[in-house]
Amino acid sequence: MTTGQDRAVSSETGSPDEERLPTIAEQMADQLGGWRGLVESSIPVVVFVIANVIGELRPAVIASVAVALLIAGLRLAQRRPIRHAVNGLFGIAIGAAIAWRTGDERDFYLPGILYGVGYGLALLLSAAIRQPLVGWIWSVLVAKGRSEWRDDPRLVRTFTGLTVLWGVVWLAKVGVQAGLYLAHQDTALGVARLLLGYPPYALLLLITVWTVRRVTREATPEPLPGS
Repeated sequence: MTTGQDRAVSSETGSPDEERLPTIAEQMADQLGGWRGLVESSIPVVVFVIANVIGELRPAVIASVAVALLIAGLRLAQRRPIRHAVNGLFGIAIGAAIAWRTGDERDFYLPGILYGVGYGLALLLSAAIRQPLVGWIWSVLVAKGRSEWRDDPRLVRTFTGLTVLWGVVWLAKVGVQAGLYLAHQDTALGVARLLLGYPPYALLLLITVWTVRRVTREATPEPLPGS
């Protein structure tokens, strides 16, 4: 049985329970914004695709931006986290502004394509110089700013491999969208934006969390009998 003194010592030194990593489900929910975040971030793009198919470009742009603003406003009014809503609104607003200016509906997706290319290249570059971006993101979002993984060769290799995986997948999905953009396949581009958005992201997150937790668990020495 744990005594008050034991609890006091644990609070000073940091007990495993206090510093436990969030579960896979918790980490996935936080990064994806939960099911509500998934749905809300997709709605403006769905609205744009549908409105653009059945109508003109400018009404579709107005509708998508209005929906994004409404979602952000509702979250703010409910005092819920607005990070995902703001990120979605920012991306929608830039794409809408470009499409409005050029009059070409496919330009709505151009910022996302350019961002994806830059992000994918940054991932591969960080892995090449042995500063894997996935490792640093893990430090910020999961490890509360700690970067002890830099001193563990196994974790450095793990994060490097995961960073390469993220970079390759990111460039692959952006390549599909870029091909549809250049081919002027506007409706297919909208569908691809939806299908190649959160599903690959969620799969990569699951692989990352599972892999890092497995490597970390294998590196933790087993307690001695009776300790």
